[in-house]
Amino acid sequence: MNLANKLTLFRVFLVPVFLFFMLTDFIPGSRLIAFIVFLVATATDKLDGTIAKKYDMVTNFGKFMDPIADKLLVCSALICLTANGEIPVWVTVIIIAREFAVSGIRLVASDNGVTIAASWWGKSKTVSQMAMIIVILANISCLSVVQTVLVYASVILTVISAVDYIIKNKKAISFDK
Repeated sequence: MNLANKLTLFRVFLVPVFLFFMLTDFIPGSRLIAFIVFLVATATDKLDGTIAKKYDMVTNFGKFMDPIADKLLVCSALICLTANGEIPVWVTVIIIAREFAVSGIRLVASDNGVTIAASWWGKSKTVSQMAMIIVILANISCLSVVQTVLVYASVILTVISAVDYIIKNKKAISFDK
């Protein structure tokens, strides 16, 4: 268990902490705490990847678990923000549907002995989604145009990255075996 993998697991641990503060209204400043926890979790995403590459700590565990940690964090935030009426339901459904589809592709590929690392499109999608969530959590009214742009950019990148995964990994997800 190297440092990069520990950071990935730490991000997974932060998900219930984020949810607790996001869904708590009896603690003063709970939304701000949720925002800070989300920022910390987002920072660990960048940090674990940088450490893994720089110090040759890339593992199959990291290739598999890092995207799952991202999915848990982003999907949890999206569900909370949708429940609060801050993100349209259709946005959350598209993003979560893509996450299930790509996870299914990864599982089938893994069963066929192939580990699929995150693509550039997938990484861009994650960055746009995290930026969107950060801007929404910040709840700064003058950023409403930026928020809208990020919502649409996130949906577009979500769809493009799904298509990219399917096209690039057709052979790895063969059901003929």
